[in-house]
Amino acid sequence: MALGLRGTSGEPVIDRENGEELIRVQPGVDIALANLPRESPGTLYITTKQVIWVNDVDKSKGYAVDFLSISLHAVSTDPQAYSLPCLYTQIETEGDEELNSDNSDSESNQVQDLSNVREMRLIPTDPTQLDTLFQVFCECAELNPDPNDEEQEEAHEWIFNAEQMEEEEAGMCDVDEDYLSHNPTNTLGHSNGHHDLAGNILELQINDERFEDAEETEHNEDDTHHH
Repeated sequence: MALGLRGTSGEPVIDRENGEELIRVQPGVDIALANLPRESPGTLYITTKQVIWVNDVDKSKGYAVDFLSISLHAVSTDPQAYSLPCLYTQIETEGDEELNSDNSDSESNQVQDLSNVREMRLIPTDPTQLDTLFQVFCECAELNPDPNDEEQEEAHEWIFNAEQMEEEEAGMCDVDEDYLSHNPTNTLGHSNGHHDLAGNILELQINDERFEDAEETEHNEDDTHHH
């Protein structure tokens, strides 16, 4: 799947065969891409997989972006950030170049390369709809988790389950640096591996033994004094 914004034409196409569903239709929404002037009027379509904006006057003109490409979304009401209240989004792109309004045709406001657009603002004519749109974005984002995040979690899993805890406690005397280096999934708390549960428990056991030895020595000294 290609990252980034893409152009659309006509009514939104929803892939119902693969489980895509239409969640919300919001009329009266302007759109602003990157630093370009906003386009209006339009209708916003939010599905379980993507966000689609269609121009109400020219149905052949529209934009779409998958939720997997949206890295951030937030309600913006600060006039210093943007002149109108809007739903601000950041879009992941495959290219390194970012669209700049200085390099665009300001007269036609035509975007030459949508794949480089990294910012999109959705501006409803009714600002009271922003919170609702934000919540819908949140729900749909949860339906489209980043597959890279799941791979990283599997590769850097650091939580012990009960069975692992029992095995670690039973074999604690055999724990050494070589064992831990060959079991990176058993480290807990820090990705750098300097603080692991096994080492902490081993250190605790050693300290307990020293404490017991000290107690025994003190007890023997007391007995000697009494005798």
